[in-house]
Amino acid sequence: MKKWYRGVLTASLLMLFVLGYYVIENPIRESYLANPLYLNTTNPLEWIISGAPPTVQNPENGSQVIPTDTIVFVLFSPRNLSNVEQQPLDTWNHLKHLLSHAQALPNAVEAIKEAGLAWNSLMTSVEEERLHMNDSSHRRGREKQCPHFLSKMNATQVDNNVFTLRVPCGLTQGSSITIIGIPSGLLGNFKIDLTGEALPGEPDPPIILHYNVRLHGDKITEDPVIVQNTWTVAHDWGEEERCPSPAPENNKKVDELDQCNERVGKDNNRSFTAGIHSNSSMKFPMIQDGSKPKRYFPFKQGYLSVATLRVGSEGIQTTVDGKHITSFAFRESLEPWLVSEVRISGDTKLISVVASGLPTSEDLEHIIDLEALKSPPLFPQRQLDLFIGVVSTANNFKRRMGVRRTWMQYAAVRTGQVAVRFFVGLHKNQMVNEELWHEARTYGDIQLMPFVDYYSLITLKTVAICIFGTQVVSAKYVMKTDDDAFVRVDEVLASLDRINVSRGLLYGLINSESRPHRNPDSKWYISPEEWPEDTYPPWAHGPGYVVSSDIAKAIYKRHKKGHLKMFKLEDVAMGIWIADMKKKGLEVRYEKEGRVFNEGCKNGYVVAHYQAPREMLCLWQKLQEENIAKCCGD
Repeated sequence: MKKWYRGVLTASLLMLFVLGYYVIENPIRESYLANPLYLNTTNPLEWIISGAPPTVQNPENGSQVIPTDTIVFVLFSPRNLSNVEQQPLDTWNHLKHLLSHAQALPNAVEAIKEAGLAWNSLMTSVEEERLHMNDSSHRRGREKQCPHFLSKMNATQVDNNVFTLRVPCGLTQGSSITIIGIPSGLLGNFKIDLTGEALPGEPDPPIILHYNVRLHGDKITEDPVIVQNTWTVAHDWGEEERCPSPAPENNKKVDELDQCNERVGKDNNRSFTAGIHSNSSMKFPMIQDGSKPKRYFPFKQGYLSVATLRVGSEGIQTTVDGKHITSFAFRESLEPWLVSEVRISGDTKLISVVASGLPTSEDLEHIIDLEALKSPPLFPQRQLDLFIGVVSTANNFKRRMGVRRTWMQYAAVRTGQVAVRFFVGLHKNQMVNEELWHEARTYGDIQLMPFVDYYSLITLKTVAICIFGTQVVSAKYVMKTDDDAFVRVDEVLASLDRINVSRGLLYGLINSESRPHRNPDSKWYISPEEWPEDTYPPWAHGPGYVVSSDIAKAIYKRHKKGHLKMFKLEDVAMGIWIADMKKKGLEVRYEKEGRVFNEGCKNGYVVAHYQAPREMLCLWQKLQEENIAKCCGD
């Protein structure tokens, strides 16, 4: 009797335990699926250091954690998608092991966390769109939500000292913010902040650029000064950059322009002509010290100024009244596509604020050759001569369209001999993701990545390109390039035929003598912990290189098993991986192609880098009319 009683009691307790676990566990998962994705932000890399699997903390109960499989569940669970909608996920579905092996790269944990939120929001939007399929006004509204141009009329006045302009789809190379105003008030100090979206659980958004104009100096100097910096919740203020610089000999170049114009802060005996004294009522009394010589400074209290912040390839350039004044290099994880708002505060009377060159997608109603721009269908049973993976960022709509209208029109691409796909991470901004999803469905040439884009994660896209070229399709060769590179597909194919090497090939602009950048201020800084050796193995520059299929397959297999060294410089990473294969017996052929130009265009190019959409169209036109690879602008 006692044994029977004990058995019933044990079974009852077990049922209560299981029921309790179910009641507790399910709400966590449901809450996680319905709300932003949270990692344990106390130390986001703690699980990496300890070797334990990553966990996600439930925001409503700090003691509860969600296991790794729940993150995977959100990003990789089956969705109610059509065959056309599944195509952008062909590579995505091969990346389920991503969480286990991506942690060696900077920002990878945050990028996957943010992707969970972005993906849930996007899929919710897709479901809502299905409910409005026959509502043409709803469709037209969605297609125009990323404007090319914004002005003061689109801004919001928070109070008398803060003015904001919402930038709905971020900035891209070539975007600019122009501010016309008059430094006024007692001091004339003012700030321009380019801010991003705040992360879930963080009270303040990151500041991608803090541009602080102090007309009467600060604690360090009594002279006028411009201070530039960044700010995030995790890292507080970065290292500030001052103009004029206290150490002019350290004046760096950004996009080949000085970090600080050497004229700023120098004695200026000439009359001040840069400002426009438009009205005597706009002039305010200034404290003059006759003992001090006048020094040149681009802003002057009581005088009208026109300041333009322009996004370059390496950083943000600022001109005042047409003269270059400062440059600010992008910092890791603080990139222009993240910008969601412009804030102007302090002692300044604003006249106008204009944002132009903003990323915007094409209006499909006005594309007359839409069918010619769609990607040709893939036939899994047919081997491709070449697969080309193009690295792109979500809001680079115009660049992708430039590629579609130019070198993706080569006969080899249109007939299916060569396939081209864009590899694009998700965006923090839902508008951008909705535009990207619509673009992917329309053209069939986009592969979405299960992480939010950061520069440091391009290596993961390189792995994904190898996966697509060997697992989704079967290609003899796999090529990686960028969305601002013009590729002469016919010349690449001709070169591969001439080389006639089917195994162990790396073809491109080979660099055999490079060393790691040890300066922490460098965009390509590599610490001794990341790479202890003095030199890198041979590698090919990222704008355009090709590997044979055996190398691409080996990269996929090694990454899946966690045996691939993750390195944030993707082109160098490819060289490291190939060098390791060589040590293990692979016979490697390094084929240098001097006609791959990684810093622009030269006549006779095979790959020309840093080409804007307009330049792409010009290059294509020259090829069609003259049948010669001649650069534009000569």
